[in-house]
Amino acid sequence: MAKILLAFMIALLPAIPVWPASEQAAAIDPVLEKRVMRLAEDLRCLVCQNQTIADSNADLAVDLKNQVRDQLRRGRSDDEIRAYMVERYGDFVLYRPPVKATTALLWFGPFVMVLAGLGGLALYLRQRRRIAVDDPADAGLYDDDYDVAPGRGTDRT
Repeated sequence: MAKILLAFMIALLPAIPVWPASEQAAAIDPVLEKRVMRLAEDLRCLVCQNQTIADSNADLAVDLKNQVRDQLRRGRSDDEIRAYMVERYGDFVLYRPPVKATTALLWFGPFVMVLAGLGGLALYLRQRRRIAVDDPADAGLYDDDYDVAPGRGTDRT
């Protein structure tokens, strides 16, 4: 009976909740953890790509937060840690990358695409208007039932 009870307890062992490492760290030093989270909000999760490492639960985000925590314990400043992350992962790791030549497409690409779309729409509408003026039959201005232009008499008798 004791062996069955022991086997049952071992089987239930994975169901015991475990405290996450970040909560343990917050309990140990809340001031340090506040700095870690403030800095983590400036760094992008490389797995999720649309979340900061503060918001992400991905393994890589947890590892990056632990790296930030370790570097803060060693006395490094926020700027030194950001520089280290950029050196290691590139500007992409910054949630708000700086405006410079290598990130110009990232910053100005959406505006260029919107302007290109509006320009294409204007060309299309201008071409369509030109066709309507030059040849009204191509523009669908004729009434199919009477084979005459709308507004003109329909003297079918």
